Amino acid sequence: MPEITTYELKTAFAPLEKFDHLAKSDDFIEVSLWHNGEGFDAHLSTHAEQTIRLTWGEFKALKKLIKELDG
Repeated sequence: MPEITTYELKTAFAPLEKFDHLAKSDDFIEVSLWHNGEGFDAHLSTHAEQTIRLTWGEFKALKKLIKELDG
């Protein structure tokens, strides 16, 4: 039988209203770090539920591309 491990995830939560003028009062974002430290999940609860899973390298590339577009 495989060993079962339990742990707690480090998570941050915020209402989206504080960041996005299009957000509704019950919209939120929640980010959870992976237990192995290699990345995170970002969960957006808006008109459609979305989850984004990124390694730290993927996040670094995404930030660089956004910075390029945003000038």
